Amino acid sequence: MLRLSFTALLPCILTSVFAQGLTESSLEKHVDSLALDFSFGPVKEAYWTGYPHHRRTPFAVSPDGSAAYLAYLDASETDVHVQQVDPKTFAAVGSAVTVAGGKEAAGLVAHSDGFALLTNEALPSGTSNVPADGTPVPVLYRYTDGQQSWKTYLGGPGVHEDFGLVASPDLNGDLVFSEEAGLYGAYFVVTAYTGSAAGHFGDSIQYVAKDGSLQDITGASSSWGCSHNTGIAFEAADAAPFASICAEDQGAIWLNTQTQTMNGVKISNENTTNGGSGEPMGGMSGSYSGLARLTGTDSYVFAWVSRGAKDLTVNDWLGDGFTHSINRTNGRNVAIAQLTNKSTLDGEEATSQVGAADGDSQVNWITEGTADNSNAHVAAFNSESVLVTWEEIAEPQCDFVAMGCRGAFTGAYYQLVTNGKKVGEPVRAMDTFVAGDMVTMSDGRICWPYVAMDWDLSQAVPYGGSKATTTKMSFACMNLGGSASQVQQTSSNPTTSAAPSPEEATGGAPSTTAVPRTADAPETSSAVDPTNVEATTSATPPTSTLLTSVRTESEAPSTATTPVESAGSPEVDEPTTSSAARTVTSVPDSTETAAPVETPTSQTRPHPPCGGRRRRGARRSSAPEPPR
Repeated sequence: MLRLSFTALLPCILTSVFAQGLTESSLEKHVDSLALDFSFGPVKEAYWTGYPHHRRTPFAVSPDGSAAYLAYLDASETDVHVQQVDPKTFAAVGSAVTVAGGKEAAGLVAHSDGFALLTNEALPSGTSNVPADGTPVPVLYRYTDGQQSWKTYLGGPGVHEDFGLVASPDLNGDLVFSEEAGLYGAYFVVTAYTGSAAGHFGDSIQYVAKDGSLQDITGASSSWGCSHNTGIAFEAADAAPFASICAEDQGAIWLNTQTQTMNGVKISNENTTNGGSGEPMGGMSGSYSGLARLTGTDSYVFAWVSRGAKDLTVNDWLGDGFTHSINRTNGRNVAIAQLTNKSTLDGEEATSQVGAADGDSQVNWITEGTADNSNAHVAAFNSESVLVTWEEIAEPQCDFVAMGCRGAFTGAYYQLVTNGKKVGEPVRAMDTFVAGDMVTMSDGRICWPYVAMDWDLSQAVPYGGSKATTTKMSFACMNLGGSASQVQQTSSNPTTSAAPSPEEATGGAPSTTAVPRTADAPETSSAVDPTNVEATTSATPPTSTLLTSVRTESEAPSTATTPVESAGSPEVDEPTTSSAARTVTSVPDSTETAAPVETPTSQTRPHPPCGGRRRRGARRSSAPEPPR
């Protein structure tokens, strides 16, 4: 009898997988597998538009695969909880560790003996030189065997004081760790509260040693990099600087590993209007799993969403190498870029030629068509193949030229990409989303956390924030071998489907029916020739209605969100210097009406001289924000 070993069959199995791509049987779901010790609010409103985004739940697995951890923000929006998770069953291991006072769960690294957490918190009472109104500053915690080992502030007093002190009211960013370098790396959005940049937004890259000591590494650390950073992608390397990418408020996405500023290698031209660029890396709670290092190599893959770029014009303020562009399409499509190493693109750089009709000819598109695609992420299966994911609105209403879109959610998509090329068709799911870090497990699967809910992208989050909460977390995994266990696991005592009352969810406004589990929509968006888009329609978002129907419990957070200030236009920041800058780090408010070739419409709203981010729960308004 002829006997074939599994090793002998493996090349045949992989060849078959690469030929057909992923299938529905590749997607494994563990619904409500993790019981949370505290309530969690899974929905976060987007900056300016208020459209719904998944509130990030950082997820990490130790290098040896023995320990996994999930971090989540308490429903009260104060205190971050970190729960150890069984990496096989995704059930809780012991009780959660609470990091009191944390305002966001912004990044997580798992070790065999504990974890490191990036969060932000108000400085202790009595501290000198603190930001006003208790604005939180970024901080890195290390816990070992359930106990705090050290705590290191990454902003506030004593950190880059020669530049100016910074805080992080919205800690959009990520945390990574390199055992080879012996360093944690954190990349996050900051606002300065002293110095020449006071009142404006940029970003910062900080490194911390294993013992908790903050490192100031020339050519790697940065106190102020990309102006009003609209997206961050960050991944560990064997030595500092780590691989970094930023989307800024002047018209480009930069591979800025070597510069840490809004220059370097231009990955993409993007239309920016009043500081927005279409949320290329996810917007609020979005900057995670956007850059993946291929297993066992020095190569990376970057994923983002874009409306494309055409008709490049000169950026008068920033000069040579900096341009403005017009959107090519109304909705956003998914794109990827290959990196041969942490500083080098595999392929052409985006053009900076003024007058170029095509500003996106170098882009490797994963989707093409009239749909709007958002929430793009990427993770590596191995040294050649990655999983690229996104969410689709097949018939979008794009009210803002440089923000997100709204419409009926028509599916989350999971696409296999090998050596930069799509393999097979994407897997579509209506009940499974990416709402936390995508992690390559020790057995080769890619897994991530999400909350089982009916996801509705058709309306803005109700005024005051979403009231939906849950005490259950689900996990999903994609298996490259196409043989994922279809256990569709659920908790032994699953809770029932529930939703906020109409009064709770809308503040008295009538609610609408939540998006069903299935939708009469095509599996993929139809491919059409891109249309020329210079502006979109009404700038006024719809009346807020019921956002989600969480399939667990739904209750009001213990602390209500109180509006602090009226909404203003997306802000653009003034120039300052950076410790790592080669040319320019940010731009003046005089250039805030970006994309000058556009015909002024209600889209291009006036911008205040010193704009600030809209606080959680602040009411959106069509009127410009007054100077502060």
